[in-house]
Amino acid sequence: MADTLLATQLRKGMIIKLDNELYRIHDRQHVTPGNLRGFVRLKMRNLRNQSMSEHKARSEDVIERATLDEKEMQYLYADGEGYHFMDTESYEQIHLSEDALGEGVGFLKPEMTIRVEFYGEEPVGIELPQTVDLKVVETVPAIKGATATNQLKPAKLETGVTVQVPPFIGEGDVIRVNTETGEYLARA
Repeated sequence: MADTLLATQLRKGMIIKLDNELYRIHDRQHVTPGNLRGFVRLKMRNLRNQSMSEHKARSEDVIERATLDEKEMQYLYADGEGYHFMDTESYEQIHLSEDALGEGVGFLKPEMTIRVEFYGEEPVGIELPQTVDLKVVETVPAIKGATATNQLKPAKLETGVTVQVPPFIGEGDVIRVNTETGEYLARA
């Protein structure tokens, strides 16, 4: 269920296996200090206990990448226990904690179809679509004459997440947001 990569080939978002534990890479930095050998500094989250840790690997180190299975599931609702999803084929339901979902929580809308990642039988995370269309529920009014500059203003979306938008966006507008960066892309 796994293949191997050089430490320099690791990317943000990948799931790796170190010391029989699964980790999702949150940040990766390739460091080449002067006359010394290069190394890769990884900031990652343990998928079992949700703790953050750092790991330093030599550039030539071989690291095991976990291969995940994906199932298409529909997001149903959130409650105090977590976020509930339903398999679109078998109608089985699972729930994931907010920690397991990470920053993707702010882009989930009920009845949205997404891909849930499984390691064996255990759900470990979700893969959101590249973009989502969300309604602006709260923002300051447009400022007249602010079109000459590229100023941005905060806008609260229907899921509760706040993104920076251009001044011409108003309450009730539906906008397209990049789920990886959380940036405004366009009106939908």
